[in-house]
Amino acid sequence: MDTNIDFKNIWKQQTSPKPNIEELLHKLKKFKNENLRKIILINFLLIATCLCIAFIWYRYQPQLISTKMGIVIVILAMVIFLLAYNKMFMVFYTIDNTQSNSEYLQNLYLIKNKQKFMQTTMLNGYFIMLFSGICLYMYEYTSKMSSLSDVLVYAAALLWIGFNWFYIRPKTIKKQQEKIDGLINKFEEINNQLKD
Repeated sequence: MDTNIDFKNIWKQQTSPKPNIEELLHKLKKFKNENLRKIILINFLLIATCLCIAFIWYRYQPQLISTKMGIVIVILAMVIFLLAYNKMFMVFYTIDNTQSNSEYLQNLYLIKNKQKFMQTTMLNGYFIMLFSGICLYMYEYTSKMSSLSDVLVYAAALLWIGFNWFYIRPKTIKKQQEKIDGLINKFEEINNQLKD
């Protein structure tokens, strides 16, 4: 009985399942289209919200400067967020089927970096401005209420923003990171196989 087994040769002969490039390109296209739709939807929703807020200002003519400042801060928060968020549109839009694997990978790294900037710096600023604007806006109307009602209204606003900040935001960030990391890992795997 021969006990000399050549493990190196056996190891080299093994074939690992290679990622299907067509399936990966389909996932990339789906990822791109989902994000383009999301950008368009967020633009529509935030612009519509800004127009509604401007209409409320025009229709109800607030008296206090704090209310007007609150409206301006809320609209400004949405506009600044949209300006930064829309910079991702061209990154997604330029991804097409004619690129090489390394170009796909570079675009995915760029998207990941931009997403991180949006998830940290821009969302932090957005939530701070939004909360400040809402508090300033509500002051004129809550000052006419009883103390208990006043506290309840501010507590409800704080709870809603806290729920979005501590529950929805991290869940959304995690989901976005899993998608982009999954694509990056697959394209890195393909690039490594091509180098070998």
